[in-house]
Amino acid sequence: MSRIGKMPISIPAGVEVTMGEGNLITVKGPKGTLTQKLSEKMTLTREDGVILVTRPNDEKENRSLHGLTRTLLNNMVVGVTEGYKKELDVNGVGYRVAKEGNKLNMNIGFSHPVIMEEPEGITIEVPSPNKIVINGIDKQKVGQFAAEVRGKRPPEPYKGKGIKYTDEVIRRKEGKTGVKK
Repeated sequence: MSRIGKMPISIPAGVEVTMGEGNLITVKGPKGTLTQKLSEKMTLTREDGVILVTRPNDEKENRSLHGLTRTLLNNMVVGVTEGYKKELDVNGVGYRVAKEGNKLNMNIGFSHPVIMEEPEGITIEVPSPNKIVINGIDKQKVGQFAAEVRGKRPPEPYKGKGIKYTDEVIRRKEGKTGVKK
């Protein structure tokens, strides 16, 4: 049995979960509304403020969908109650970021500024010129946008310049060593 799949999902107060035809799930909470179509092979049951995900049999595909379905549903519930946040640091001489309207303007060592549009459902904050905070209720969208921002200038291993996650550790390399004889 799946360790993740068999765990119940508790529905906090103020969250409304609607199960539609074909496992179309809508979760409404204080931060917003999320809708997602989950696998029809999984059975979702609601009992006294918790949702249980069960699978029909132990086929390989159903075993893998069991934990995935439960995690996706849990991420929706957590997203509408608490939300998700990714923090990025910008390291490098002359590297800085600024928010202009709903656009993120980044000067990251190119001959031109890199401008990224704020996607729908995501908010960008720039508390300092070398820090970016990405907030949203959809875990997948927040993570994807953070990865796209990081991908504009990934950190390099010699000086550590670039955009990195705050909790990311960059393995540093030693540069060239002096004159060879």
